[in-house]
Amino acid sequence: MGKPMRIAQIAPLYEAVPPKLYGGTERVVAHLTDTLVDLGHEVTLFAAADACTKAELVVVRDQSIRLDAAPLKSDLAAHLTMLYEVKRRSQQFDVLHFHIDMLHFMMFEQLAHKTVTTLHGRLDLKDLSAAYKRWPHFRLVSISNHQRRPLPQANWIAAVPHGLPADLYRYCAQPTGGYLAFLGRISPEKRPDLAIQLAQRSRIPLKIAAKVDAVDLAYFETVIKPLLKDPLVDFIGEIGDEHKSEFLGNAVGLLFPINWPEPFGLVMIEAMSCGTPVIAWNCGSVPEVIEHGVTGFIDDSEEQALSAIASLPSINRRTVRAAFEQRFTATTMTRAYLDVYAQMLEAPTSEPGTIKIMKEATYELDG
Repeated sequence: MGKPMRIAQIAPLYEAVPPKLYGGTERVVAHLTDTLVDLGHEVTLFAAADACTKAELVVVRDQSIRLDAAPLKSDLAAHLTMLYEVKRRSQQFDVLHFHIDMLHFMMFEQLAHKTVTTLHGRLDLKDLSAAYKRWPHFRLVSISNHQRRPLPQANWIAAVPHGLPADLYRYCAQPTGGYLAFLGRISPEKRPDLAIQLAQRSRIPLKIAAKVDAVDLAYFETVIKPLLKDPLVDFIGEIGDEHKSEFLGNAVGLLFPINWPEPFGLVMIEAMSCGTPVIAWNCGSVPEVIEHGVTGFIDDSEEQALSAIASLPSINRRTVRAAFEQRFTATTMTRAYLDVYAQMLEAPTSEPGTIKIMKEATYELDG
């Protein structure tokens, strides 16, 4: 390892770092931050006070926003306050790594050369293309190749897949639950209704561990709740990391019947870390994460998914775990980001308004 770097990680303030229950971006930031510290770097995390980290913590809010019971609060004000603090301390760091979309662009134009921004969400939204064209000098990292498709001309420098600590969840060689699992969020694009249909048609019990956001409450009440009357379906609600090993490990398979351009899909590698194969729809990043017939099955129809459920015993769970260990650990992710940081430090400083496309990192996703 070379000289230790001074790295700032700037997390969203919506969830704790890592989240107490559901949450993807903040969970990835937590794993990246801790692994950077383990590898000998000087890391500072900008986050809310309920963060749990090995790094130096700069508290910019008294609590993560979702866990805050205050009836009225401003997420914009909270994030702008954080950005002010990051900029005030910016000279202390070699690298400023942002995980808050483009919120920092205007404030950090003069410091763009020392920033990298990982985009964690979908990018097929109106207005995004014009904004990234306006600020082309900010270096961007995607979490899959598919995620980039709506913005092919953006200043992409690497695609770095998410990773989890190898010992976070337990490998389970022999699941005892005899059920299918659905983990994540109740929303139309996640298709929990389809997961229930697959369970009903295959006559295999389904356990659903998922959150219901306010925006999806009507969908839950009108579409999903009536389906929960089936005795085959067990709705558990949200679960935290401490319950995932048992929930995922004892499942015969994870159902991931998404209907949207999933940027990555952290739940897929959570299942893989337990040795549990994944049955997923051919959307978004799925083909970059799941190897058909090896770590699960990629389907285009309900009939194909039913055939995949019947074929789950053919998947070797040790092979599933090995694929996770090879491609999706926190150490693999972190070393990929260290390559990105090193390229940044080696690259000439560019003036704001000029495009500086760096050599692609060597940790590109397949696909």
